[in-house]
Amino acid sequence: MNKPVRRIAIFCGLLVLALMIRANWLQFVQADELKNNKHNHRLDIARYSQPRGNIIVDGKAITGSVETGGIDYKYKRTYENGPMWAPVTGYSSQRFDSNKIEKLEDKVLTGDDDRLFFNRTIDMITGKGKKGGDVITTLNSKAQEAAFKGLGDKKGAVAALDPRTGKILALASTPSYDPSTIAGANDGEAYSKLINDKNQPMLNRALSQTYPPGSTFKVVTAAAALENGLYKDVDSKTDSPLPWYLPDTAKLELKNEGNLPCKDASLREALRVSCNSVFGKISADLGNKKMIEEADKFGFNKPIDTPVRAVASIYPKDNRPQNAMAGIGQASNRVTPLQMAMVASAVANNGKLMEPYMVDKLRAPNLNVIETHQPKQLSQPVSAENAQKLQSIMETVVQSGTGTSAQINGVTVGGKTGTAQHGVDNSGNPYAWFISYAKTGDGSPVAVAVVIEGDNDTARDDIAGGKLAAPIAKSVMEAVLKTEK
Repeated sequence: MNKPVRRIAIFCGLLVLALMIRANWLQFVQADELKNNKHNHRLDIARYSQPRGNIIVDGKAITGSVETGGIDYKYKRTYENGPMWAPVTGYSSQRFDSNKIEKLEDKVLTGDDDRLFFNRTIDMITGKGKKGGDVITTLNSKAQEAAFKGLGDKKGAVAALDPRTGKILALASTPSYDPSTIAGANDGEAYSKLINDKNQPMLNRALSQTYPPGSTFKVVTAAAALENGLYKDVDSKTDSPLPWYLPDTAKLELKNEGNLPCKDASLREALRVSCNSVFGKISADLGNKKMIEEADKFGFNKPIDTPVRAVASIYPKDNRPQNAMAGIGQASNRVTPLQMAMVASAVANNGKLMEPYMVDKLRAPNLNVIETHQPKQLSQPVSAENAQKLQSIMETVVQSGTGTSAQINGVTVGGKTGTAQHGVDNSGNPYAWFISYAKTGDGSPVAVAVVIEGDNDTARDDIAGGKLAAPIAKSVMEAVLKTEK
């Protein structure tokens, strides 16, 4: 072979080698990057080329799929009672991706999960189209309906748990939206209206919004007092003078709401009438470190995955006067409704806090279960003995205190009201809170937290947990109790 031909052969060989290296680089090294590139529409086209699997509540699908008649996207997502279930399902959109369960369980719903390989193989052999699996939730449809209807046109949220297992029974947030309205490729205008709405209908207030918990946090402060041995008997007098001044201040009094019998009040009486002075002093006596430790045991200061993530509730590191205020649910103390449902749940479950979850099972298209969630204990915030003491005083709140509107005939109910101040110099309308549990002979099947954001149309004196939030909690508890029978 002469020199020019040899050079051409070597050059051509190098080109072939470079092509092979480039092809392998694209196929193996950059495969995931190219696959997930936002400009690659093949995945979306494949995702909507067949019906998605469904999200199931009480054995019934709350989602569906409908043919679009389009060229690229053959099917789009539909939702039953979309606004009621949006905080649970999230949305699946041909244009705006997906979120919440639709996002987290996307591989199961599309049929792409590795555990569905056998089903895909059988479908390919038999010539059937690929099918998605189903996500079976822990939600109770009657409880969810009671929560959503109870909130009505108010701005707020409800979270309900089964204290025995951690199952999420209800998760409502208002105002809400219908995910069906943004499911299609041409729903950009509807999406823009939602994200620009000042009322934030796409915000999941039960998991993603934090509020000052107000007096509902006094349950945690009482738990801290008992666990640290500050007080042992809930009916003995506390060391609580009136007036009581915030530490390290020039006689700045922590006032109670009205002329209440709070001087040296027992824990039972202090919770019944909601004494700020008693619980502020408890927080100050214990100190910031011990208060943080107790709050952490209840799940504070870290996010919770349900699997949809709930943002962290915060009991902060702070100075002495601010720590006293945080002990009554004010200052920088911030919580999600789920977190306060967890507090009520742990008390109701004799001190055991179970990990909250709302996906019970994942199911293949042939109805075989491919995954089952096993309940898991998250922590033990209080001993069984102290939990029963807390139950006793929370039940007094409902029997003869600020929470009487949550009473249910023939059922033992424990609860705590809260009216949380916010805004500069407390200028904003307060938030109305109520946390509670219902107890039967078989234990406590439900714990609830309700928060209502007071608006400018609601008289300030009417914004109280006992008036606004407790009746909603009662209806949710009643719905769960009926389904337990």
